[in-house]
Amino acid sequence: MPRIVVTGIGAVTPLGNAFSESWEAAKTGQSGLRPVSKFNASSLKWKVAGELYGFDAGPFFSEKEMLRLDPFVQYAVAASIMAAEDAGLVQRLPEGTGSISLKKDQSEQTDYVATGGVIIGSSRGGISTMERELHRMQHAKTAMQRPRLSPYLMPSSTISMASSAAAQKLGIKGHCLGISNACASGTNAIGEAFRLLKAGFRGPVLAGGSEAPLCRICIGGYGTAGALSKKTDASASRPFDINRDGFVLSEGACIMVLEHYESARSRGARIYGEIAGYGNTSDAYHMTRPDPSGEAAAIQEALGEAKMLPDEIEYVNTHGTATKLGDRAEALALQKVFGKRGSVIPASAAKSATGHLLAASGALETAFALMTLREGIIPPTINIAHQDPDCDLNIITEKKHGDITTAISNSFGFGGVNAVLVLKRL
Repeated sequence: MPRIVVTGIGAVTPLGNAFSESWEAAKTGQSGLRPVSKFNASSLKWKVAGELYGFDAGPFFSEKEMLRLDPFVQYAVAASIMAAEDAGLVQRLPEGTGSISLKKDQSEQTDYVATGGVIIGSSRGGISTMERELHRMQHAKTAMQRPRLSPYLMPSSTISMASSAAAQKLGIKGHCLGISNACASGTNAIGEAFRLLKAGFRGPVLAGGSEAPLCRICIGGYGTAGALSKKTDASASRPFDINRDGFVLSEGACIMVLEHYESARSRGARIYGEIAGYGNTSDAYHMTRPDPSGEAAAIQEALGEAKMLPDEIEYVNTHGTATKLGDRAEALALQKVFGKRGSVIPASAAKSATGHLLAASGALETAFALMTLREGIIPPTINIAHQDPDCDLNIITEKKHGDITTAISNSFGFGGVNAVLVLKRL
């Protein structure tokens, strides 16, 4: 059977503008959550977010491109280029104009990249650009002064533009797909890339998620739905804590390079770990209320594809959003699959530090889980003062060292969509 491995990771997150920065911050228990600064949130009840700080799109785009492309596309492209660099597939050569050229080492590798694929997920796509354009139209004093809509509004805001723009920048002319499956989108993108490669696609495939939802309509919308925390400091995201009151909305992107083990070995690539199984299920139950049975089914499907038993899993990267219903449902799902071991297996919740990056969260958390396998370090889940007794899990709250070789990473979303990956150390 084909073995599929990860050879490159790129990310821009509230914890850092490179994946290495984000991982180092996560290991030391830093928080990326701060008061909303992208717009005046004084009239809203929800005032904390996970924003990118100091992100510069200039090294990846021309000035015209930055004006035309929604931030979720910019984040996706930046993370994709960094992932391709990290995998040793390309070399970025800054030209001082905001644009880039890509230098490949040899013609064979050029062909390998060109015939590869890109699969990127996003839940909200270009919603901030849509809001900006509507705001411009609505606040014109007269019809005569009303500006026309940007001709780039539609292409810039479509979900698939993240994949298309990344493919354009990297010269990838093979498989190209945008996925929108709520908060599971990034994990689904990685899972579908895994399945594509297993089916015989040559690769490589860049896969992950990207989001830029920090606008009034998103924060107001999620808040009105009862999903967001009303706390006003960096401790607002409290997965599995008895006093949790919702998630904190964040922005960013994480993309990874997947390829066949043989291809990675033949070109001497560094291997972060192996994707061994993928589960994708639907609760078929409720628009917003999760069903533990559907989540458990996704975990079991992923284990089945990996040909592994629950007893072989040594670490759980939880979805852990810090919503009352969501955390309890996930805890029940893990108990259903792992039985008594569900309260013993080390588990963590990255959203305590990053907030909820929607589609990008699953990709980033998969990357963190791969680093846990590689370095033997479980980052702490922060902000837990008193763990909810109804969430009977072994949540790690202090940085923990250990010899960990296998893991699962969970992602669940509105509509009862569930995506789970099984990861192995090589």
